Amino acid sequence: MNYLEMAYKSGPVMWIIVGVFVLAMVLFLTKVMQFHRDEINIPELLKGLRNTLQRNAFVEALSLCDNTPGPTARLLGAAILAHQNGDDLRMAMDEIAIAEIPRLERFIRFIGSIGFILPLLGFLGTAASMAQAFEAAKNSTGMTTEWAKAMEPALITTLAGLTGAVICYLAHNYLAARLDAILLDMEKASMEIISFFDRRPLSEQEK
Repeated sequence: MNYLEMAYKSGPVMWIIVGVFVLAMVLFLTKVMQFHRDEINIPELLKGLRNTLQRNAFVEALSLCDNTPGPTARLLGAAILAHQNGDDLRMAMDEIAIAEIPRLERFIRFIGSIGFILPLLGFLGTAASMAQAFEAAKNSTGMTTEWAKAMEPALITTLAGLTGAVICYLAHNYLAARLDAILLDMEKASMEIISFFDRRPLSEQEK
């Protein structure tokens, strides 16, 4: 009996494990693509903004932020607009962060939760198959043979649950590391833009 046949005979719990694991992988790939789209060269963006803002080209600076993907660019755009309007920079950036951080965190904890649930589903499938094996073998004269035949596919659910859990935990940790890097970039960029405006002399229009 090959693994596919054993998986097929492992019962409905096995299909639940497969479905949940596939869902986790789809969400993982969705987050990877999102983080890839949001990944930008922060020092290069800040350098470009400093050059434009030193020339008082606020429209050009805002256009640069609008045309750059990612939450960090939106954060910097909000700071520039707040400075131009005479509003509080930190408050403006906090509003953007409140909106962006949940979007960045979406599905990451869920993938970690799936990694926790999968082994439990695997053990549940194995326990259910063992119960069926006892029922089938208790009235059989060749109990050892029947038991061995039943246990082979039964353990596949445990193996599948543990394997899926390891992959989900790795996926969760990878996404968590990417999220921490993006949040750190946002924090550094916010400090840089605040420091720049604090050092920058006001132009005649701003006075």
